[in-house]
Amino acid sequence: MRSMLIIPGYTGSGPRHWQTLWEQKLAFARRVEMPDWDHPDRGAWVEALDQAVARSAEPPVLIAHSCGVSTVVHWAAQGARPVRAALLVAPADTGSPSYPREALTFHPLPGARLPFPSIVVASANDPYCTLERAEALARAWGSRFINVGPSGHINVDAGFGPWPEGERILAALTGEPLSLAPPP
Repeated sequence: MRSMLIIPGYTGSGPRHWQTLWEQKLAFARRVEMPDWDHPDRGAWVEALDQAVARSAEPPVLIAHSCGVSTVVHWAAQGARPVRAALLVAPADTGSPSYPREALTFHPLPGARLPFPSIVVASANDPYCTLERAEALARAWGSRFINVGPSGHINVDAGFGPWPEGERILAALTGEPLSLAPPP
């Protein structure tokens, strides 16, 4: 595995978030930098993702969280460049009353099948998306669905720093062992 793109959500992933920890440990992973983490704009975020994929030496694996998931599905709906697969963690329901107003440019979420293999990982008590809605999105996107039980928004606030289960899910998605150990 040579290329992974990490796509955080609204406000970015802080220093203790599992995405940041993976980015620090995986030599072949890089974060997609968004123009403004605190004021997400669908067009700008989709363009930033498209540019990051274009700069990849090979079709990358996308690792998205929350509003990053929204970015991936909007990007894919516009005729995406080739990617190997996508891990879509804690999708946020843009129609939910708890969805941040600052990110409403992502509403509505596309419902088309994704043109690459994907897994949606959702929590039974995510404040931004019901389990039923996450499962419906996974079906629409043609994604495998994994319920990780009551895990909040699968972020630092929910107790997620290192996330070994996520590492195993990513390895299953790519079909390759995943070592988060720093390169020698």
